[in-house]
Amino acid sequence: MKVYNWAMAWWQQPFFQVALPVIVAFFLANWSQSKALDGINKRIDDLRDSINRRIDNLERGIGQRLDSIDQRLGRIENLLMDHDRRITSLEERTSPIRR
Repeated sequence: MKVYNWAMAWWQQPFFQVALPVIVAFFLANWSQSKALDGINKRIDDLRDSINRRIDNLERGIGQRLDSIDQRLGRIENLLMDHDRRITSLEERTSPIRR
C-alpha cells in the first residue's frame, strides 16, 4: 500500500505536474480560439454589410429601370389613345351618310 507523502513540495504533487498544465492549456486554447472566432465574426459582419450595400444598389437600379419602363408605357398608351381618336375621327369623315 502506497502512502501519500505530504512532505513533498507543492510543485511535485501530481495535480500541479499533470492536471494544472492541462487545464491551463485548455483555457489558453479556448481563449485563442475565441479571439480567432471574433476575427471571423468581424469579417462575416463586414461581408454582410458589403452584400447589403450591393443589394440596396441593385434594388435602386431596378427601381429606376421600372420607373423608366412605366414612363415609356405611359407615353405609348397616350400615343395609342391619340391614334384611336384620330382613327375614330377619320372613320366619321369617310363613312357613308346614313339615311
